[in-house]
Amino acid sequence: MATGCPMMKAKRQTDHPCFGGDHANTGRIHLPVAPGCNIKCGFCERKFDCANESRPGVTSQILSPEQALERVRLVSRHPKVGGKLKVVGIAGPGDPLANPKTFETFELVREAFPQMHLCLSTNGLLLTEHLDRLLSLGVHSVTVTVNALTPETGAKVYEWVRHGDVRLEGEAGAALLLKRQFEGIRYAAAAGMMVKVNSVYIPGVNDHETLDLAVKVRDLGADVMNIIPMIPLGIFKGLEPPSDVVMEMVRNKAELILAQARHCKQCRADAAGLVGQDLDLEELHAQAS
Repeated sequence: MATGCPMMKAKRQTDHPCFGGDHANTGRIHLPVAPGCNIKCGFCERKFDCANESRPGVTSQILSPEQALERVRLVSRHPKVGGKLKVVGIAGPGDPLANPKTFETFELVREAFPQMHLCLSTNGLLLTEHLDRLLSLGVHSVTVTVNALTPETGAKVYEWVRHGDVRLEGEAGAALLLKRQFEGIRYAAAAGMMVKVNSVYIPGVNDHETLDLAVKVRDLGADVMNIIPMIPLGIFKGLEPPSDVVMEMVRNKAELILAQARHCKQCRADAAGLVGQDLDLEELHAQAS
């Protein structure tokens, strides 16, 4: 566990609802254009037709960049949300940086809606090598999901990591991922991007590293951390998820180190609207047709 009393980093102000902004009055849309992924998290089960399931990695369909732009147009005209829509993000259902359509989509959205904040959520494996391109597109913020501090723990969380033509398992894969995650966070923060670190809290697996991880990413320049409870799926489907009491305690301790995002709803890859009040996308498209 973290020792001493490290000073909490001052939180930068933003209206981005996923970074602690006013999520009751600021809308966001996730565009599901990125199906491919370059790592396999043990808790991840990605299905593309789960209309009634609300969790990361699921979407009713994969959109082309052109379809994604049309969805932004539809939501921007919605009577209840349109005037509040400020953030356009790509959060999967795979890893955005492993999918060229991510960049095509951002280019289209930037041209049509220059006032929107662009953001993405990534595992960080390719963040450093794509950082210049993201900056040139005007991407405002990035979320990096980091679920371990050491390769030993990472080997328990990640089944494999694929970089280029090389696929690594165990501690070797975890070590490569962690190295590139930490580099990506440091470079993105130094470049002026807002950086949030998501960390899935898995009791008995990585929970002993959570506070030290908060210190690490704070020192790398992260602005905020989001500790989210593990959903019992995949190789962890038999584990008991952490209770609300445990999560509150952990977040309280971590908040002494780094600002915490507490309102996360573990949104779908196609979420749209206000956090906790997502639009019915099927109804939205039906009304537009």
